Amino acid sequence: MTVTLCSIMLVIFFAVMIFVGFYTRKHATDVTGFVLGGRSVGPWLTAFAFGTSYFSAVIFVGYAGQFGWNFGLASTWAGLGNAFIGSLLAWNVLGRRTRVMTQHVDAKTMPDFFGKRFNSTSLKVAASVIVFIFLIPYTASLYNGLSSLFGLVFDIPYWVVIAVMAVLTGFYVIFGGYMATAINDFIQGIIMLFGICAVIGAVLMDNGGLVEATKSLAKVTGDAGWQGAYTAFLGPDPLALLFVVILTSLGTWGLPQMVGKFYAINSEKDIHKGTVISTVFAIIVAGGCYFLGGFGRLYGDKIAINPQTGKPLFDTIIPTMFSTLPALVVAIVIVLVLSASMSTLSSLVLTSSSTFTLDVIKPASKKEMSDKKQVTIMRFFIVFFIFISAVIAIFKDSHPEVTFIAQMMGVSWGALAGAFLAPFLYGLYWKGVTKTATVVCFVWGCGIAIVQLIITLCGIDITGWGTILSYIFKSSINSGVIAMVGGLVIVPIVSLFTKKQDRKEVDDLFECYEEKTEAVAKEHLK
Repeated sequence: MTVTLCSIMLVIFFAVMIFVGFYTRKHATDVTGFVLGGRSVGPWLTAFAFGTSYFSAVIFVGYAGQFGWNFGLASTWAGLGNAFIGSLLAWNVLGRRTRVMTQHVDAKTMPDFFGKRFNSTSLKVAASVIVFIFLIPYTASLYNGLSSLFGLVFDIPYWVVIAVMAVLTGFYVIFGGYMATAINDFIQGIIMLFGICAVIGAVLMDNGGLVEATKSLAKVTGDAGWQGAYTAFLGPDPLALLFVVILTSLGTWGLPQMVGKFYAINSEKDIHKGTVISTVFAIIVAGGCYFLGGFGRLYGDKIAINPQTGKPLFDTIIPTMFSTLPALVVAIVIVLVLSASMSTLSSLVLTSSSTFTLDVIKPASKKEMSDKKQVTIMRFFIVFFIFISAVIAIFKDSHPEVTFIAQMMGVSWGALAGAFLAPFLYGLYWKGVTKTATVVCFVWGCGIAIVQLIITLCGIDITGWGTILSYIFKSSINSGVIAMVGGLVIVPIVSLFTKKQDRKEVDDLFECYEEKTEAVAKEHLK
């Protein structure tokens, strides 16, 4: 019964994705259409594209299980932080200014923005290299958790699951570009909204309802050492929880695949609508995911343990919670996680391919490149990035002893946000930020991430480094937060003591905020 239901729902799901790819292919004939949907994407599509790119299977399976296990119901604060800081505040602070300035300078990617904002090709190339290095492991991680979930239903090799997901995602992105991604994100977002509500209800009913499940959780002692820790308002470790909230919420402000959504939105008035839609979506999906993960301790006797660390295999917590649910709910979960994975995968590979083509290949080319040629190259790199991510994911699954990939993923978010958040934010609002300050922030963010990676991979004992340093490099979450917050301090300080950009050049850039701008749909989008 379960296999039949899942199979039917997956066939319908994949058929819709393929249809959308064909339907939107006419919108992907030039660079702006392929990368940004002609800058004419409405608030609903943009908001859902933002939300589905934000909340991938990494969050639903990995983070929800891990943080729910560590913090109990208090992990819900991470979801609320994602909604109000990562969505509501991000749209209000970044939305309009990002759209207006990127349209004014005709920037199509975040590296392109840096290049034109600071009149520096080298800065654009450097940002592109950072995106390339740190988005690949991020992309590979999206397949995490699929093995355990599909193992509940299908007796098929994990590599088949990865291959099917990679091929289908690549298909509709290659054909339809950003517009196909946005429309499919909307469909996948609807699935995620209804799916998470159904799953939460089913899990709670499986544990006697909300009240009984909470009472049972309150009796758990676990790692906290005291009963009631996992139902406490701030959980057993409020400081660690705060770091999680900051990284997963504020970090989105510096991620190129997230900020890029503001480039494509149709008009300023649509930003206000998109803000509301995106925030509500985040409250339900992110808040629901972390709230669900908070009950993971109730399944402690069933969860697989890592023999090397003695800790639970966090990616198995959420799948274990579903193992006793009805067939229909399991089928919904399968489609839900696939939706979360494919929506984020499409966003990441489109970001990676467009960045590498427009900000590295095109500047390096001695000949003028037509739009058609640029789109062709981007399609090639979409195939390349998807193939690489799939190979890495398959290799990681068959060689669990190799920890580099997992650890690299852990620092990807912190590295990108640490390098880009501060110069991007200040670059939108402050005329005085300098190219040198931006370079320093790039080095700072990536440097912190690399140090964290070396410490983790080499098993370096940091207990003798002092209380502060030991805490910073205790985990990629802590170091990622320090990278971001440090960048917000470093950029203005360095800018005060380094060479300023040409005054007239900067004034011309900021004049765009004084104008009432509206994007005009391209003819091919009408």
